[in-house]
Amino acid sequence: MLQYILGIAWITAGTLLYAGQFISIVNFPLAQRLGLQEDTDTADPLSSQLELMTARWDIVLLWIPPVAGLLLLLDHVWWPLACLIGGGVYMDAGGREWAKIHGLAAQGVPIGSARESFVMKVTYGFFIVTGLTGVVLALAASI
Repeated sequence: MLQYILGIAWITAGTLLYAGQFISIVNFPLAQRLGLQEDTDTADPLSSQLELMTARWDIVLLWIPPVAGLLLLLDHVWWPLACLIGGGVYMDAGGREWAKIHGLAAQGVPIGSARESFVMKVTYGFFIVTGLTGVVLALAASI
């Protein structure tokens, strides 16, 4: 059952997040207006520049968890390997981004409004929790 829940979560959330990052690299001001990125009124230019650079890197890696989610749903023979890789990607991305926003905030760098900060923390929390779940699930299936 957990395999299917994680598959649905990774396909749904992962596809939406990937689309948001794609919009961010194509038209960052549009992403800001849509609320996909921090508003220039509430975020330091350094924070905005870091988010744009992150979006560019995310396009390279964040397609993996939705593909792993599809393999989970299909119960494909490769799902444990894909899940292990996808879970690692999400654990790294979530932990790294969590550390980044807390580090910037600790130095007094505005990272966005309270709402934007909340959305970031929920997103990175989703990455960490589902990434760890995926890794554990893949390891359990491989034993």
